[in-house]
Amino acid sequence: MTEETPGFDNNEKPDVPSADAADSVQNDAAQAAGPADQAGPAAPAGDANATAGLMAALDQARSALGERTADLQRLQAEYQNYRRRVERDRIAVREIAIANLLTELLPVLDDIGRARDHNELVGGFKSVGESVETVAAKMGLQQFGKEGEPFDPLVHEALMHSYSPDVTQTTCVQILQPGYRIGERTIRPARVAVAEPQPGAQKADEISEEENGGPEQG
Repeated sequence: MTEETPGFDNNEKPDVPSADAADSVQNDAAQAAGPADQAGPAAPAGDANATAGLMAALDQARSALGERTADLQRLQAEYQNYRRRVERDRIAVREIAIANLLTELLPVLDDIGRARDHNELVGGFKSVGESVETVAAKMGLQQFGKEGEPFDPLVHEALMHSYSPDVTQTTCVQILQPGYRIGERTIRPARVAVAEPQPGAQKADEISEEENGGPEQG
């Protein structure tokens, strides 16, 4: 007794794809796989473009940062220079104001000095005079000019002139009015009487030395 396979007739054969049908299936599979295969190599190119874009943006940001930093440094330097100029101008204005005030005060100081020279600086007037001199000194006023010092036209003003055998150069022999300065700035030169060596005195000394055999040799 022969067994029959369900679903198949003994005279029927199963359907087997032909060669043409197999080729068609392979072509369809290749066409379907084509876009996927083409997308694979494109990914690295896209990453490179994105990296290049990021690097360009980074370079641009660095350039902008450098420009802003340079601007900030320039502004800071200008501000420091401005502060120095303001401070210098402030000091100069203060010195000029003090000099102007003390210049107006000099006649008062001269009167106090003359009163002291004549022994008239006594009582309450003495206290007031010394207070004025103390305040002027605190503000930087300095008195100069002494008898016997060499005449310097930069700080002395010669009001009287004479000759004297007791001097070997132009010398301040009398202080008529003291000079005053603030720091290195002279606000009034010392007014003095000067004396010069007598004309011919130096020549007479040279003749005397020649007659005596010249100056002594050390």
